[in-house]
Amino acid sequence: MIQFKLMGRWDTSNIQINDPGLKPYINLSNVYIPRSSGRHASTQFHKNKYNIIERLMNRLMVPGHRGKKHMLTSGICGGKSLTAFKIVEKAFLTIEAKTKVNPIQVFVKAIENAAPRDEITTIEYGGARYPQAVDCSPQRRIDLTLRMFTQGAYQKSFGKKTKASDALADEIILAYQNDQKSSAMSKKLELERQADAAR
Repeated sequence: MIQFKLMGRWDTSNIQINDPGLKPYINLSNVYIPRSSGRHASTQFHKNKYNIIERLMNRLMVPGHRGKKHMLTSGICGGKSLTAFKIVEKAFLTIEAKTKVNPIQVFVKAIENAAPRDEITTIEYGGARYPQAVDCSPQRRIDLTLRMFTQGAYQKSFGKKTKASDALADEIILAYQNDQKSSAMSKKLELERQADAAR
């Protein structure tokens, strides 16, 4: 089988995934361009079939909103896959320059570090609502982490001089280093703290 380098630059065959819960859900398939145009959308759990870099690109195009304050959906959030591809490529080049490590490995380690294990849901009992701690499924852990990475990057770059690619690179590097300056790491700790209080 021919081995492609992702984006013609980075080898994904030797990437280590240490979290056994996330291992089946982090797809590092052998692709050159991480863009499948919805090829697997009709299958159950189709997200598992997408390369993890493509899932990051898809999340960059539709970052979602934080709480009731909706994110602005203009400019770099316009749903253009080429724009998302360039942001990810520049971010990974920055990560490689700063860490001297394969940026795919840095990204996978950052996901493992920033993925929340618990969160809270609301249950209604006797007309009153109570927070209840619940375990996060592996698929949701990755979804939440990718959302927190993109929202943190956009928060640091929207309307500022910082470029989106630089903000995304900083977010991933800080999560890789377990630094609470990363908005994804701080959000994870907040979620787990709330879950502990609701047990």
